[in-house]
Amino acid sequence: MKTHLIAGTCEIADVNGFLQTLRDIASGYGITVQAIDASKTAGNEHILAAAEKAIRAVQRHDSISDDLGMEILLYASGNRQIKKALSMGVRTGKNEIVLVAVGDEIPDGAISELENLVELADVTGYTREKQDAITTFFGITETEIAAVGEEKIPQLVLERVALMGLWK
Repeated sequence: MKTHLIAGTCEIADVNGFLQTLRDIASGYGITVQAIDASKTAGNEHILAAAEKAIRAVQRHDSISDDLGMEILLYASGNRQIKKALSMGVRTGKNEIVLVAVGDEIPDGAISELENLVELADVTGYTREKQDAITTFFGITETEIAAVGEEKIPQLVLERVALMGLWK
């Protein structure tokens, strides 16, 4: 399976309508599309690792959810609780988001339609401005940060993604 990330900002007036648009695009091209709040992402590697582990879990019939998109969100959140994972989704208003498209092939038409939903920008990477949101969301302690250094926070997030598969 292939994974393609589309990151940027967008204004969402109606979350259900936006998610329906994503479902329509996904079903039209035979792919899965998941929207993730980029303010809680620690880089492309974070999202790609989550997608890879979710795909593997679904293929092995070892997933928490029957839905690949939800499984991606669970792994991205580093948590097996759907309610917590959903808090990593989009919301009404201005959003920094990453759209994760997964399929055997990701047609150019799908990429184009998804890109039209956002103002493309590099919003997935870890920044100092994201530190509080990320450490709180992922439960990263001051002790962990003191042990490895602030620059290793993205690796601590990746550790949570990796461990999620073991917590099932």
